[in-house]
Amino acid sequence: MGSALPLGDPAPADGALSPDLGIDPAVDFGVYLHVPFCRVRCGYCDFNTYTATELRGARQDAYADEVLREIALSREVLAARGPLRAASTVFFGGGTPTLLPAGDLARMLAGVREAFALAPDAEVTVEANPDTVTPALAEELADAGVTRLSIGMQSAVPHVLAALDRTHDPAGVATAVAAARAAGLDVSVDLIYGAPGESLADWRTSVQTAIALAPDHVSAYALIIEEGTQLHRQIRRGEVPAPDDDLQADMYELVDDLLAEAGFDWYEVSNWATAPAHRSRHNLAYWRGTDWWGYGPGAHSHVAGLRWWNVKHPAAYAQRLAAGESPAAARERPDAAARRLEDVLLRSRIAEGIAVSELESEGRHAVASLIADGLIDGAAAVRGRVVLTLRGRLLADAVVRALTS
Repeated sequence: MGSALPLGDPAPADGALSPDLGIDPAVDFGVYLHVPFCRVRCGYCDFNTYTATELRGARQDAYADEVLREIALSREVLAARGPLRAASTVFFGGGTPTLLPAGDLARMLAGVREAFALAPDAEVTVEANPDTVTPALAEELADAGVTRLSIGMQSAVPHVLAALDRTHDPAGVATAVAAARAAGLDVSVDLIYGAPGESLADWRTSVQTAIALAPDHVSAYALIIEEGTQLHRQIRRGEVPAPDDDLQADMYELVDDLLAEAGFDWYEVSNWATAPAHRSRHNLAYWRGTDWWGYGPGAHSHVAGLRWWNVKHPAAYAQRLAAGESPAAARERPDAAARRLEDVLLRSRIAEGIAVSELESEGRHAVASLIADGLIDGAAAVRGRVVLTLRGRLLADAVVRALTS
Protein backbone atom coordinates (compact mmCIF):
# COMPACT_ATOMS: atom_id res chain seq x y z
CA MET A 1 0.00 0.00 0.00
CA GLY A 2 2.97 2.29 -0.32
CA SER A 3 4.68 4.65 2.06
CA ALA A 4 2.93 7.31 4.13
CA LEU A 5 1.84 10.55 2.52
CA PRO A 6 3.93 13.62 3.32
CA LEU A 7 2.74 16.19 5.82
CA GLY A 8 1.37 19.49 4.60
CA ASP A 9 -1.21 22.19 5.10
CA PRO A 10 -4.90 21.26 5.05
CA ALA A 11 -6.39 21.21 1.57
CA PRO A 12 -9.77 22.93 1.05
CA ALA A 13 -12.75 20.63 0.59
CA ASP A 14 -13.67 22.32 -2.69
CA GLY A 15 -10.16 21.89 -4.11
CA ALA A 16 -9.76 25.62 -4.78
CA LEU A 17 -6.22 26.82 -5.53
CA SER A 18 -4.50 29.54 -3.53
CA PRO A 19 -6.01 32.90 -4.57
CA ASP A 20 -2.61 34.50 -5.21
CA LEU A 21 -1.39 31.68 -7.44
CA GLY A 22 -0.18 33.02 -10.78
CA ILE A 23 -0.87 30.39 -13.44
CA ASP A 24 1.10 30.88 -16.65
CA PRO A 25 -1.00 29.78 -19.67
CA ALA A 26 2.20 29.26 -21.67
CA VAL A 27 3.42 26.48 -19.34
CA ASP A 28 2.59 22.95 -20.49
CA PHE A 29 -0.17 21.12 -18.65
CA GLY A 30 0.04 17.36 -18.14
CA VAL A 31 -2.35 14.77 -16.73
CA TYR A 32 -1.45 11.75 -14.60
CA LEU A 33 -4.12 9.09 -14.05
CA HIS A 34 -3.27 6.64 -11.27
CA VAL A 35 -4.76 3.15 -11.43
CA PRO A 36 -3.92 1.57 -8.05
CA PHE A 37 -4.85 -2.06 -8.75
CA CYS A 38 -2.47 -5.04 -8.94
CA ARG A 39 -3.03 -8.79 -9.09
CA VAL A 40 -0.15 -9.46 -6.68
CA ARG A 41 2.14 -7.26 -4.63
CA CYS A 42 5.77 -7.31 -5.74
CA GLY A 43 8.15 -7.55 -2.79
CA TYR A 44 10.14 -4.45 -3.76
CA CYS A 45 7.19 -2.18 -4.56
CA ASP A 46 6.49 0.92 -2.48
CA PHE A 47 3.87 2.44 -4.79
CA ASN A 48 0.31 3.19 -3.68
CA THR A 49 -1.21 -0.02 -5.02
CA TYR A 50 -3.78 -2.54 -3.80
CA THR A 51 -4.62 -6.16 -4.48
CA ALA A 52 -8.22 -7.38 -4.43
CA THR A 53 -8.04 -8.34 -0.75
CA GLU A 54 -6.83 -4.86 0.23
CA LEU A 55 -9.60 -2.79 -1.38
CA ARG A 56 -11.87 -2.91 1.71
CA GLY A 57 -15.01 -1.40 0.26
CA ALA A 58 -13.57 0.15 -2.90
CA ARG A 59 -14.80 -1.20 -6.23
CA GLN A 60 -12.56 -1.68 -9.21
CA ASP A 61 -15.54 -1.62 -11.58
CA ALA A 62 -16.58 1.85 -10.27
CA TYR A 63 -13.13 3.37 -10.49
CA ALA A 64 -13.38 5.04 -13.90
CA ASP A 65 -16.52 6.92 -12.83
CA GLU A 66 -14.77 8.12 -9.67
CA VAL A 67 -11.83 9.48 -11.66
CA LEU A 68 -14.26 11.20 -14.03
CA ARG A 69 -15.74 13.00 -11.01
CA GLU A 70 -12.30 14.28 -10.03
CA ILE A 71 -11.65 15.38 -13.62
CA ALA A 72 -14.90 17.35 -13.59
CA LEU A 73 -13.97 18.95 -10.27
CA SER A 74 -10.51 19.90 -11.54
CA ARG A 75 -12.01 21.56 -14.59
CA GLU A 76 -14.17 23.77 -12.38
CA VAL A 77 -11.19 24.66 -10.19
CA LEU A 78 -8.92 25.57 -13.10
CA ALA A 79 -11.64 27.33 -15.13
CA ALA A 80 -12.18 29.66 -12.17
CA ARG A 81 -8.56 30.79 -12.50
CA GLY A 82 -8.35 31.59 -16.19
CA PRO A 83 -8.19 29.96 -19.64
CA LEU A 84 -7.95 26.19 -19.64
CA ARG A 85 -4.88 24.60 -21.19
CA ALA A 86 -5.06 21.57 -23.44
CA ALA A 87 -3.27 18.54 -22.00
CA SER A 88 0.07 18.09 -23.75
CA THR A 89 0.69 14.70 -22.12
CA VAL A 90 -1.45 12.07 -20.42
CA PHE A 91 0.04 9.17 -18.46
CA PHE A 92 -1.86 6.17 -17.05
CA GLY A 93 0.34 4.75 -14.28
CA GLY A 94 -0.06 2.35 -11.43
CA GLY A 95 -0.40 -0.28 -10.28
CA THR A 96 -1.44 -1.98 -13.46
CA PRO A 97 -3.71 0.26 -15.55
CA THR A 98 -4.43 -2.59 -17.97
CA LEU A 99 -6.16 -4.56 -15.22
CA LEU A 100 -9.07 -2.25 -15.99
CA PRO A 101 -11.03 -2.92 -19.18
CA ALA A 102 -9.68 -0.92 -22.10
CA GLY A 103 -13.10 0.73 -22.29
CA ASP A 104 -12.64 2.18 -18.80
CA LEU A 105 -9.26 3.65 -19.73
CA ALA A 106 -10.82 5.03 -22.91
CA ARG A 107 -13.61 6.70 -20.91
CA MET A 108 -11.09 8.30 -18.56
CA LEU A 109 -9.12 9.63 -21.52
CA ALA A 110 -12.33 10.90 -23.10
CA GLY A 111 -13.07 12.70 -19.82
CA VAL A 112 -9.72 14.49 -20.04
CA ARG A 113 -10.38 15.37 -23.67
CA GLU A 114 -13.84 16.73 -22.83
CA ALA A 115 -12.62 18.74 -19.83
CA PHE A 116 -9.45 20.23 -21.25
CA ALA A 117 -8.96 19.03 -24.85
CA LEU A 118 -5.78 17.30 -25.91
CA ALA A 119 -2.99 19.12 -27.71
CA PRO A 120 -2.83 18.07 -31.39
CA ASP A 121 0.45 16.21 -30.77
CA ALA A 122 -0.43 14.98 -27.28
CA GLU A 123 1.56 12.03 -25.94
CA VAL A 124 -0.73 9.49 -24.23
CA THR A 125 1.01 6.64 -22.39
CA VAL A 126 -0.42 3.55 -20.69
CA GLU A 127 1.72 1.38 -18.42
CA ALA A 128 1.11 -2.35 -18.76
CA ASN A 129 2.27 -5.68 -17.40
CA PRO A 130 3.17 -7.95 -20.32
CA ASP A 131 0.62 -10.61 -19.42
CA THR A 132 -2.27 -8.12 -19.65
CA VAL A 133 -1.56 -6.98 -23.22
CA THR A 134 -3.56 -8.58 -26.02
CA PRO A 135 -4.00 -7.48 -29.64
CA ALA A 136 -7.60 -6.50 -28.87
CA LEU A 137 -6.58 -4.36 -25.89
CA ALA A 138 -3.82 -2.64 -27.84
CA GLU A 139 -6.20 -1.88 -30.72
CA GLU A 140 -8.86 -0.49 -28.39
CA LEU A 141 -6.33 1.73 -26.63
CA ALA A 142 -4.99 3.04 -29.94
CA ASP A 143 -8.53 3.74 -31.17
CA ALA A 144 -9.16 5.72 -27.96
CA GLY A 145 -6.17 7.98 -28.61
CA VAL A 146 -3.35 6.24 -26.71
CA THR A 147 -0.03 6.75 -28.52
CA ARG A 148 2.46 4.83 -26.38
CA LEU A 149 2.60 1.63 -24.32
CA SER A 150 5.14 1.29 -21.48
CA ILE A 151 5.68 -2.42 -20.79
CA GLY A 152 7.01 -3.63 -17.44
CA MET A 153 9.56 -6.18 -18.66
CA GLN A 154 11.91 -5.83 -15.64
CA SER A 155 14.06 -8.84 -16.63
CA ALA A 156 14.35 -11.61 -19.21
CA VAL A 157 15.79 -14.08 -16.66
CA PRO A 158 13.27 -16.27 -14.79
CA HIS A 159 15.12 -16.42 -11.46
CA VAL A 160 15.48 -12.61 -11.44
CA LEU A 161 11.76 -12.18 -12.12
CA ALA A 162 11.07 -14.60 -9.26
CA ALA A 163 13.31 -12.57 -6.93
CA LEU A 164 11.24 -9.51 -7.84
CA ASP A 165 7.93 -11.42 -7.40
CA ARG A 166 7.06 -10.76 -11.03
CA THR A 167 4.68 -13.41 -12.34
CA HIS A 168 4.78 -12.92 -16.12
CA ASP A 169 6.43 -15.31 -18.56
CA PRO A 170 9.50 -13.60 -20.09
CA ALA A 171 8.36 -14.78 -23.53
CA GLY A 172 5.17 -12.75 -23.09
CA VAL A 173 7.07 -9.48 -23.41
CA ALA A 174 7.69 -10.08 -27.12
CA THR A 175 4.00 -10.91 -27.59
CA ALA A 176 3.00 -7.67 -25.85
CA VAL A 177 5.45 -5.62 -27.94
CA ALA A 178 4.14 -7.21 -31.14
CA ALA A 179 0.54 -6.40 -30.16
CA ALA A 180 1.45 -2.78 -29.47
CA ARG A 181 3.34 -2.46 -32.75
CA ALA A 182 0.45 -3.96 -34.73
CA ALA A 183 -1.84 -1.33 -33.21
CA GLY A 184 0.54 1.47 -34.24
CA LEU A 185 1.70 2.33 -30.73
CA ASP A 186 5.17 3.47 -29.69
CA VAL A 187 6.78 1.05 -27.25
CA SER A 188 8.85 1.58 -24.11
CA VAL A 189 10.19 -1.27 -21.95
CA ASP A 190 11.12 -0.94 -18.28
CA LEU A 191 14.01 -2.88 -16.73
CA ILE A 192 15.21 -3.20 -13.11
CA TYR A 193 18.76 -4.14 -12.15
CA GLY A 194 20.35 -5.26 -8.91
CA ALA A 195 17.80 -7.88 -7.78
CA PRO A 196 18.98 -10.47 -5.23
CA GLY A 197 20.95 -13.16 -7.06
CA GLU A 198 21.20 -11.25 -10.35
CA SER A 199 24.63 -11.43 -11.96
CA LEU A 200 26.20 -9.13 -14.52
CA ALA A 201 25.69 -11.89 -17.10
CA ASP A 202 21.98 -12.07 -16.18
CA TRP A 203 21.71 -8.33 -16.64
CA ARG A 204 23.45 -8.49 -20.03
CA THR A 205 20.91 -11.10 -21.13
CA SER A 206 18.01 -8.86 -20.10
CA VAL A 207 19.37 -5.76 -21.83
CA GLN A 208 20.20 -7.65 -25.02
CA THR A 209 16.75 -9.24 -25.03
CA ALA A 210 15.16 -5.81 -24.62
CA ILE A 211 17.22 -4.39 -27.48
CA ALA A 212 16.19 -7.31 -29.71
CA LEU A 213 12.55 -6.29 -29.21
CA ALA A 214 13.39 -3.01 -31.02
CA PRO A 215 11.51 -0.67 -28.66
CA ASP A 216 11.54 3.09 -29.10
CA HIS A 217 12.51 3.71 -25.49
CA VAL A 218 14.13 1.88 -22.58
CA SER A 219 14.03 2.75 -18.88
CA ALA A 220 16.52 0.99 -16.59
CA TYR A 221 16.15 1.52 -12.86
CA ALA A 222 18.42 0.41 -10.04
CA LEU A 223 16.54 -1.63 -7.45
CA ILE A 224 16.06 0.53 -4.36
CA ILE A 225 15.12 -1.15 -1.10
CA GLU A 226 12.23 0.83 0.36
CA GLU A 227 11.59 0.56 4.09
CA GLY A 228 8.44 -1.34 4.93
CA THR A 229 8.42 -3.52 1.81
CA GLN A 230 8.58 -7.30 1.91
CA LEU A 231 12.03 -7.23 0.31
CA HIS A 232 13.29 -4.83 2.99
CA ARG A 233 12.09 -7.24 5.68
CA GLN A 234 13.76 -10.19 3.92
CA ILE A 235 17.08 -8.36 3.74
CA ARG A 236 16.83 -7.25 7.36
CA ARG A 237 16.27 -10.89 8.41
CA GLY A 238 19.25 -12.01 6.32
CA GLU A 239 17.15 -14.14 3.98
CA VAL A 240 18.43 -12.43 0.82
CA PRO A 241 21.45 -10.18 0.22
CA ALA A 242 21.17 -6.42 -0.07
CA PRO A 243 21.98 -4.91 -3.49
CA ASP A 244 25.70 -4.47 -4.12
CA ASP A 245 26.46 -0.83 -5.00
CA ASP A 246 29.54 -1.70 -7.05
CA LEU A 247 27.67 -4.35 -9.02
CA GLN A 248 24.81 -1.95 -9.68
CA ALA A 249 27.33 0.61 -10.95
CA ASP A 250 28.77 -2.01 -13.31
CA MET A 251 25.25 -2.83 -14.47
CA TYR A 252 24.52 0.81 -15.18
CA GLU A 253 27.71 1.20 -17.23
CA LEU A 254 26.83 -1.97 -19.14
CA VAL A 255 23.29 -0.87 -20.04
CA ASP A 256 24.57 2.54 -21.13
CA ASP A 257 27.20 0.91 -23.38
CA LEU A 258 24.83 -1.65 -24.89
CA LEU A 259 22.06 0.85 -25.57
CA ALA A 260 24.49 3.33 -27.12
CA GLU A 261 25.81 0.59 -29.42
CA ALA A 262 22.21 -0.18 -30.42
CA GLY A 263 21.49 3.44 -31.36
CA PHE A 264 19.77 4.66 -28.20
CA ASP A 265 20.59 8.11 -26.85
CA TRP A 266 20.71 8.73 -23.11
CA TYR A 267 18.54 11.68 -22.06
CA GLU A 268 17.90 11.16 -18.32
CA VAL A 269 19.76 9.21 -15.64
CA SER A 270 17.56 6.12 -16.14
CA ASN A 271 16.18 6.65 -19.65
CA TRP A 272 17.26 6.17 -23.25
CA ALA A 273 15.41 6.68 -26.56
CA THR A 274 16.09 5.94 -30.22
CA ALA A 275 15.35 9.57 -31.14
CA PRO A 276 14.29 12.78 -29.36
CA ALA A 277 10.72 12.23 -30.58
CA HIS A 278 10.57 8.99 -28.57
CA ARG A 279 11.62 10.49 -25.23
CA SER A 280 8.96 10.41 -22.54
CA ARG A 281 7.59 13.94 -22.75
CA HIS A 282 5.41 13.36 -19.70
CA ASN A 283 8.35 12.45 -17.48
CA LEU A 284 10.44 15.27 -18.95
CA ALA A 285 7.68 17.62 -17.80
CA TYR A 286 8.22 16.43 -14.21
CA TRP A 287 11.97 16.97 -14.42
CA ARG A 288 11.48 20.42 -15.96
CA GLY A 289 8.95 21.44 -13.30
CA THR A 290 5.93 22.20 -15.49
CA ASP A 291 2.29 21.83 -14.35
CA TRP A 292 0.25 18.65 -14.01
CA TRP A 293 -2.85 17.35 -12.26
CA GLY A 294 -2.69 13.86 -10.78
CA TYR A 295 -5.96 11.92 -10.50
CA GLY A 296 -6.59 8.92 -8.29
CA PRO A 297 -5.74 7.74 -4.76
CA GLY A 298 -2.39 9.06 -3.56
CA ALA A 299 -1.76 10.97 -6.80
CA HIS A 300 0.30 14.16 -6.58
CA SER A 301 -0.31 17.40 -8.48
CA HIS A 302 1.64 20.58 -9.18
CA VAL A 303 0.35 23.89 -10.53
CA ALA A 304 2.41 27.09 -10.46
CA GLY A 305 4.46 26.06 -7.44
CA LEU A 306 1.51 24.70 -5.40
CA ARG A 307 1.58 20.97 -4.69
CA TRP A 308 -1.05 18.70 -3.26
CA TRP A 309 -1.69 14.99 -2.90
CA ASN A 310 -4.81 12.88 -2.65
CA VAL A 311 -5.93 10.56 0.12
CA LYS A 312 -4.28 7.16 -0.27
CA HIS A 313 -6.93 4.49 -0.06
CA PRO A 314 -9.35 3.93 -2.96
CA ALA A 315 -12.30 3.73 -0.54
CA ALA A 316 -11.47 7.10 1.05
CA TYR A 317 -10.94 8.57 -2.43
CA ALA A 318 -14.36 7.34 -3.56
CA GLN A 319 -16.06 8.61 -0.40
CA ARG A 320 -14.68 12.13 -0.81
CA LEU A 321 -15.84 12.37 -4.41
CA ALA A 322 -19.25 10.86 -3.66
CA ALA A 323 -19.72 13.65 -1.10
CA GLY A 324 -18.83 16.26 -3.72
CA GLU A 325 -15.50 17.02 -2.06
CA SER A 326 -11.96 17.19 -3.37
CA PRO A 327 -9.93 14.04 -2.62
CA ALA A 328 -6.89 16.19 -1.77
CA ALA A 329 -5.43 15.25 1.63
CA ALA A 330 -2.96 18.12 2.05
CA ARG A 331 -0.81 20.58 0.12
CA GLU A 332 2.32 22.69 0.33
CA ARG A 333 3.93 25.66 -1.36
CA PRO A 334 7.74 25.37 -1.14
CA ASP A 335 9.68 28.60 -0.71
CA ALA A 336 12.15 29.93 -3.27
CA ALA A 337 15.15 28.17 -1.72
CA ALA A 338 13.41 24.79 -1.72
CA ARG A 339 12.26 25.26 -5.31
CA ARG A 340 15.79 26.18 -6.39
CA LEU A 341 17.22 23.07 -4.74
CA GLU A 342 14.64 20.85 -6.40
CA ASP A 343 15.22 22.52 -9.75
CA VAL A 344 18.92 21.66 -9.62
CA LEU A 345 18.16 18.16 -8.39
CA LEU A 346 15.77 17.39 -11.26
CA ARG A 347 17.19 19.32 -14.20
CA SER A 348 20.77 18.19 -13.63
CA ARG A 349 19.53 14.62 -14.27
CA ILE A 350 18.57 15.29 -17.90
CA ALA A 351 20.76 15.56 -20.97
CA GLU A 352 20.00 19.25 -21.54
CA GLY A 353 21.26 19.95 -18.02
CA ILE A 354 20.79 23.21 -16.19
CA ALA A 355 22.32 26.61 -16.95
CA VAL A 356 25.39 27.44 -14.86
CA SER A 357 23.98 30.95 -14.52
CA GLU A 358 20.96 29.56 -12.64
CA LEU A 359 23.16 28.22 -9.82
CA GLU A 360 23.93 30.08 -6.64
CA SER A 361 27.49 31.43 -6.40
CA GLU A 362 28.68 28.40 -4.40
CA GLY A 363 27.35 26.09 -7.07
CA ARG A 364 28.98 28.07 -9.88
CA HIS A 365 32.30 27.89 -8.04
CA ALA A 366 31.92 24.10 -7.70
CA VAL A 367 31.66 23.58 -11.46
CA ALA A 368 35.43 23.66 -12.10
CA SER A 369 36.18 21.00 -9.45
CA LEU A 370 33.34 18.82 -10.73
CA ILE A 371 34.83 19.01 -14.24
CA ALA A 372 38.25 18.09 -12.83
CA ASP A 373 36.70 15.11 -11.05
CA GLY A 374 35.09 13.95 -14.29
CA LEU A 375 31.54 14.35 -12.97
CA ILE A 376 30.24 16.98 -15.36
CA ASP A 377 30.98 17.59 -19.03
CA GLY A 378 33.62 20.30 -19.51
CA ALA A 379 32.57 21.08 -23.09
CA ALA A 380 28.95 21.56 -22.00
CA ALA A 381 30.10 23.80 -19.14
CA VAL A 382 31.92 26.02 -21.64
CA ARG A 383 28.53 26.42 -23.36
CA GLY A 384 27.06 27.38 -19.98
CA ARG A 385 25.32 24.11 -19.11
CA VAL A 386 25.78 21.58 -16.32
CA VAL A 387 25.51 18.13 -17.93
CA LEU A 388 26.47 14.91 -16.17
CA THR A 389 29.11 12.57 -17.51
CA LEU A 390 28.59 8.82 -17.13
CA ARG A 391 30.54 8.93 -13.87
CA GLY A 392 28.47 11.94 -12.81
CA ARG A 393 25.29 9.98 -13.36
CA LEU A 394 26.62 7.25 -11.08
CA LEU A 395 27.30 9.90 -8.41
CA ALA A 396 24.37 12.20 -9.16
CA ASP A 397 23.53 12.83 -5.50
CA ALA A 398 27.10 13.96 -4.81
CA VAL A 399 26.97 16.31 -7.81
CA VAL A 400 23.75 17.88 -6.60
CA ARG A 401 25.18 18.36 -3.10
CA ALA A 402 28.22 20.13 -4.59
CA LEU A 403 26.04 22.38 -6.74
CA THR A 404 23.69 23.35 -3.91
CA SER A 405 25.92 23.46 -0.82
